[in-house]
Amino acid sequence: MINLNYSRHSVIQVSIFSDDLFELSVERNGLEFLPGDCVALYTDEAKSRPYSIASGTNEEDLRFVIRSMKDGEVSPWLMNRKPGDEIRISPPFGWFRPGQDIGDAPFVFMATGTGVAPFLSYLNTFEKVPTKVLYGVRTRNDAIGFDRFNRRGSSILAVSREPSKDHFQGRITGLLDSLSLDGTTHYYCCGLESMVNEVSAWLQGKGIGLPQIHREVFFHG
Repeated sequence: MINLNYSRHSVIQVSIFSDDLFELSVERNGLEFLPGDCVALYTDEAKSRPYSIASGTNEEDLRFVIRSMKDGEVSPWLMNRKPGDEIRISPPFGWFRPGQDIGDAPFVFMATGTGVAPFLSYLNTFEKVPTKVLYGVRTRNDAIGFDRFNRRGSSILAVSREPSKDHFQGRITGLLDSLSLDGTTHYYCCGLESMVNEVSAWLQGKGIGLPQIHREVFFHG
């Protein structure tokens, strides 16, 4: 059953980047959130999944970076929405706050796939930028928002499933040695659980304490 505490939002656009990756834009309708927040998006059949907001807090629309799963109950339905269709959205929730609540401390963003969404929300909200962004994707077309990161600071793209002359060839974990490690920097990691766990273990192995490591695991459906 759908949570009665939801709001209704009209679809503005569905932008397709690849066979299974798209960006959903809907009317904001006054919904308030913080960068890093998630909301539940509902289908007409009351199926729902949480998705992180990718838009900035001062923008007029809500955007979501979504991977459509072949057997998913929600993502294929969202991918097939048309402008003017209505989607029901829960109130925002979450605890992941990239680049926030750390004073003037430096910070690093590390994302794979749709895990870039909360970092895009940060970038579209705040002026202060991370000291480095490591962004892992399967193909160059999957790198939503990379150019925006690249214009704002030091960013490296890792492309794992196609040849790439202009970017690192391989997984994001192959870029970890490029990080500057110290006890004041905060490290924010968002994406699939295997990557998040691997990066967290690597950082801890290099002497970075758990209070400096911030994690958000993404699931698809």
